[in-house]
Amino acid sequence: MNFISTAAINSGLEKNREKYAELSENVYNSQLRSAAEKIILEKDKRPLVLISGPSGSGKTTSALKIARLIEQQGYKVNTMSMDNYFLPGGIEDMPRDENGNVDLESPMRLDIPLFSEHLKKLFACEPIDVPIFDFAAQLRKGSIPIQRKENEITIIEGIHALNPQVTGDTDAFTNCIYVSVRTRITSSDNDILHPRLIRLMRRLSRDSLFRGRRLPDIFDMFKSVSRGEDLYIMPYKHRAQIEIDTFLAYEASVYTGVLSDKMKLIEKEMANSENYRMLVKFMSELHPVRSDIVPPNSLIREFVGGSEFTY
Repeated sequence: MNFISTAAINSGLEKNREKYAELSENVYNSQLRSAAEKIILEKDKRPLVLISGPSGSGKTTSALKIARLIEQQGYKVNTMSMDNYFLPGGIEDMPRDENGNVDLESPMRLDIPLFSEHLKKLFACEPIDVPIFDFAAQLRKGSIPIQRKENEITIIEGIHALNPQVTGDTDAFTNCIYVSVRTRITSSDNDILHPRLIRLMRRLSRDSLFRGRRLPDIFDMFKSVSRGEDLYIMPYKHRAQIEIDTFLAYEASVYTGVLSDKMKLIEKEMANSENYRMLVKFMSELHPVRSDIVPPNSLIREFVGGSEFTY
């Protein structure tokens, strides 16, 4: 478990913000390179790679960056998202939680038999048709044919990628990766910002900038997201052969620049929210920085826009 103080972050950015950003990116990228090396080394036995992590952990960017690193070594890589395996249907068809509310985090939203079958066919180099899921319509709209060839690697990312109830008996031919924020930020009075709240900052930035969501609604939604993590994701992270800390030392300062003014506007509405209080406290200690120091291939770009990757 790693810790870094707000004072250390501010000091690093004040000395040379571009250099500090570069060093932060290097810490994360070095983990990706190690993961890519292990995947290549074991590609004949384990040509499928399953990447899991909670919401806002950077699964998609990590998958794409690992794929690029492997391709730079001369190997062909296919990347897939488990989101395309959602079952079609309306609200009335979705699983419910213990209070009767729609459980958006449940693995039962997935077409488990089809996904498990496709994993086995991919390993056997048999053709599959990956469904294309339209989230707005909650329908499947066509499919994409994929057939893995010998010596090729397939990377699949999704929150339930390490759940054996979803993936079936695939341990013998998969490499499992768990990605999440693991580093904690400490305040001047030794309060600790939990990694879950760093991921919340990511969601607040992304969803307010690009998904048209109000900050109070994002805070409220995060309650059910966190419940789903505890029930459906965390129990299986021990199955990963590789763990990656996706924290970047300067990212909270970037999100502070995006969010600080917006957070002030909802102060009265969020008066009873402990998560809001903690974020405001840490943002008040961090010096905001503009996103122009963020490289186009950075994981941070998944949450502030301008990424060179297509999501």
